[in-house]
Amino acid sequence: MNLKKLIALSLFVPTVSFATIVEFQTSHGNFQVNLHDQATPKTVENFLKYVTDDRYDDTFIHRVVTDFVAQGGGHYFDGENIKNIETYASVQNEPVYSNVKGTIAMAKLNNQPNSATSQWYVNLKDNTSLDTSNGGFTVFGEVIGDGMTVLEEIANLSRCGEIPMPNYSSSDCSAGTKPGVENFVNIYDVIIIDDAANTADSLSPVKNTAINAGGGDTPDNSSGGGGGTLWYLLGLTALSLPLRMKKLVGKRV
Repeated sequence: MNLKKLIALSLFVPTVSFATIVEFQTSHGNFQVNLHDQATPKTVENFLKYVTDDRYDDTFIHRVVTDFVAQGGGHYFDGENIKNIETYASVQNEPVYSNVKGTIAMAKLNNQPNSATSQWYVNLKDNTSLDTSNGGFTVFGEVIGDGMTVLEEIANLSRCGEIPMPNYSSSDCSAGTKPGVENFVNIYDVIIIDDAANTADSLSPVKNTAINAGGGDTPDNSSGGGGGTLWYLLGLTALSLPLRMKKLVGKRV
């Protein structure tokens, strides 16, 4: 655990769900997220367990789809292979807020509303079709400050399939050339920078009015504007790599 995380945790109160602002420290800039700890407490507590247990350290953003999402929290690169991070039990769905631009939400498995574990995504535009897909995807925070500028710059990087891969050419991708750590958008650390219980009071989240927030157990398989495979792609990562590169990628459990 690095010094910054030790300092953050030294200020951290025992009730983990009260830590409401975190910072993602990446190879391509840092961005902060203000968490809805009171409106989506189970999801925030689940997310923060991965943070405080260092499960997100040295992972990478494994999926970007233009004008859709940037997704991470599922994989790390050990210098030789892409591997899945160790996950905890899945968390209960809490579809309270809408998947509008700048929100962070949890990815899930196909037709399993309560299957979110570690993978998160940031909405790069308003994706309100996700509010009802698969029981509704749980929005649990908002990117604040200039964070979306950082994420949009990441979204504009060259990609191999859907993986943003800087300094990795299209010919490298098509040939299945083995990448190095420098060819990924690495998340070095996620740290708690404010443990106050009321930081979300400054936000004006958009309510998910398309679904009963307490009824997320019944999936709505509507294709709603984005195609019937939206939740499938989010949950299983859909890493579109050349055949030789596919050997490096593991699916989320």
